[in-house]
Amino acid sequence: MIFDNNIYVLLALVVAFLVAFSATPMVISLAHKVNAIDVPKDARRVHKKPIPLMGGLAIFYGFIVSVACFATIDIEVMGILIGCAIIVTTGVIDDITEMKPIVKLVCQILAAAVVVYCGVRIEHFANPFSAWFGGPYIVMNYWVSCVVTMFWIVGICNAVNLLDGLDGLAVGVSSISSIALLALTLISDNLNVAILTAAVAGAGFGFLPYNFNPAKIFMGDTGALFLGFILACISVQGMLKMSAVITFAVPILILGLPIFDTMFAIIRRVLTGHSPMQADRGHLHHRLLDMGFSQRRVVTILYTLTAVLCMTAVVISIKGYGRGLILICSVLLIILVSIKVMGELHDPGEYINYNADEQLTEEDNYNEED
Repeated sequence: MIFDNNIYVLLALVVAFLVAFSATPMVISLAHKVNAIDVPKDARRVHKKPIPLMGGLAIFYGFIVSVACFATIDIEVMGILIGCAIIVTTGVIDDITEMKPIVKLVCQILAAAVVVYCGVRIEHFANPFSAWFGGPYIVMNYWVSCVVTMFWIVGICNAVNLLDGLDGLAVGVSSISSIALLALTLISDNLNVAILTAAVAGAGFGFLPYNFNPAKIFMGDTGALFLGFILACISVQGMLKMSAVITFAVPILILGLPIFDTMFAIIRRVLTGHSPMQADRGHLHHRLLDMGFSQRRVVTILYTLTAVLCMTAVVISIKGYGRGLILICSVLLIILVSIKVMGELHDPGEYINYNADEQLTEEDNYNEED
């Protein structure tokens, strides 16, 4: 039976990968037809030529096909799928016509409300400080549970959306995070949520070859909002309810990069007298670019950071905080030393035009060599 269950999870991942990979060229054509194109028009954008949007449709299509094939559609999964449909519709409209932020936020709240209404809620979780005070679990009443869950879902939606600033960054980070979530759902013996998580991972990795630098298509709000929404729902349904195994720190670590980047962005904007909703060029990936790293190096660094946080979360859930602290300190030391060495070795002049250079297509590079 265990072997059969693992086969379902593996098949869900493979099917989602193949469907998303195959559907992306069609979505590229569709984006051109409906004029869902991202034209670089401000300093925040690092691409230099128009790129089609709505790539998230391919991710969603791969996910939904895989779930329909392998998952059990109970009331909670149905609520998640309805919420995903609302989120994806919102993203498509925004990619085509640029929806007002307040309208987009209302749609996110509506999608989160549907999920909560169908029973996907953070009801309780393990108390990490139970050795010093309080009981082993932190339990919330119904209304507090609803508010906390909706805040979590909407917050992760926007965190992933804000992270989507470089080719392949947000979808790669989300896919790596989904692998960690998959490991924990398997440890928790939650087959249905594991299938959902495998479908997310497969669809994300299926889209990534088209989105990695130089990108042929962006996933747009369609993909960023969808990935944030489904990862938030999975973390609630698959982990935060497993109070005997998982503490609240674990999903925060797994989704740590978008969460911390968003928190620092809000704090930075407030302290400088700007609106928290006002976009700027102060995110972590922008700062790394300004230090002279190329797009691919920045994305690789942030992938590595995400992987470290995810591995730490898995170790904490299995072996406790002490082992997790040892792991994250050891690996982060290596990363910091590596960044310092790379910063000293590279020639800053090499990257003066890194944005333009990395937007060259393979054909352009071939012509230059001739």
